[in-house]
Amino acid sequence: MMKVEVKSVLNRHRRRDDWFLDEYSVNPYYGCPFSCVYCYTRGTKYGSGRPGDVKAKANAPEVLARQLRAESRAGRRGFIALGTATEPYMPAEAELGLTRRCLQVISSLRFPVHVLTKSDLVLRDADLLREAAERAILPPDLRGRVKGAIVTVSISTLDPDAARAFEPGAPPPERRLEVVRRLSEEGLTAGVAFIPVLPGISDGEEEIDRMIEAAVEAGASHVFVGALTVPGDVRAAVEGLLSQRYPELLPIYRELFSSGPYPTGGYQARLDRVAREACRRHGVRYMLT
Repeated sequence: MMKVEVKSVLNRHRRRDDWFLDEYSVNPYYGCPFSCVYCYTRGTKYGSGRPGDVKAKANAPEVLARQLRAESRAGRRGFIALGTATEPYMPAEAELGLTRRCLQVISSLRFPVHVLTKSDLVLRDADLLREAAERAILPPDLRGRVKGAIVTVSISTLDPDAARAFEPGAPPPERRLEVVRRLSEEGLTAGVAFIPVLPGISDGEEEIDRMIEAAVEAGASHVFVGALTVPGDVRAAVEGLLSQRYPELLPIYRELFSSGPYPTGGYQARLDRVAREACRRHGVRYMLT
């Protein structure tokens, strides 16, 4: 694990994200050993899964504290998404604790936080998440609608074999659902992002219904459902896996993404409709607001 020094760690967005509500993002690491085939950062400094390319931003907590104080003095405050480009709870975090220290900074300066993860290591920081939820100053329009600390666990399929193929380094889906269950039992806001659902594997009506039912049984407060995208290097990686493991699906993928990195508009509309209907049936919030 290489350690690097950075000058900035806080990214401020032009506008609040409609789905995850974040106005800022923080990634304490470069690279990710989970090596998800579909990761949109593939081909960038955040997307390498090779062990030698995973780097820790050793001074991230100190830099974050400086930048958040400046934002606070300027009267700017909003949700910080922790882990938008790489896994914040990768195995190295157990030793280095950079994400935990960043959470301590976020809590102490009273910013709301939304943690995005596939890892059960997030359970270690339940104490800090409770503290952040209690201390956070929310933007006025979000007060009373959401809490100041949110954890969303990403799952692309409940099929353990498919998950192992597409997300070779990540914990299995059942362990991720257990994270939601345990955080929910501790009174924290925990949900599931079924993003991306995998065409021909986890995007059918029955599969989506089963996934949302499993999320509800685990105590999820909210659910996201989103389509696969295949920008740049992702297309080659996904098609390479399909050729080896699911050759019968290759023509479906090529037709679905024939016009570019996004699936057809009709596909996305169907996915949204099916997800919303399933969430209504199971009595869980679709997205956060």
